[in-house]
Amino acid sequence: MDVRDDVVDILAGFALFADLSTPQLESLVETFGEETYVEGDRVLRQGLTGSSFYVILDGSASIRVDGVDRASLRAGDYFGEISCLLGVPPTADIVARGTLRCLVLPAQELESFLVGHPQVMYRLLQGEARKVRTTTRWLS
Repeated sequence: MDVRDDVVDILAGFALFADLSTPQLESLVETFGEETYVEGDRVLRQGLTGSSFYVILDGSASIRVDGVDRASLRAGDYFGEISCLLGVPPTADIVARGTLRCLVLPAQELESFLVGHPQVMYRLLQGEARKVRTTTRWLS
């Protein structure tokens, strides 16, 4: 099994890509880049422009707002989508906790990717709805 097949197998288990066929997953692996970060690396920086859409393959990261850890991300989670879709700077730092391996899609390519993969767009929308619901619960 080569690295590409390994990534396809990992993605097949993620809710975001659950509706994609194996050929679609293989195409996705060709479309996205892959980056690895080490402990303490800031993948996204709060308030700075120049974002991408990230999907965590392996490892974990902290969501840090104004220097305070607020939540954790792990394999299957994604981030950067709001900055990409709205063209605004991230509202948090994303900091690697140990080795972090991600698929990465530049912001300018996210819209065309989602339009070409409406199943992923729907799953992304579901994820955003869950985040809003959780935030609403925290605030009430």
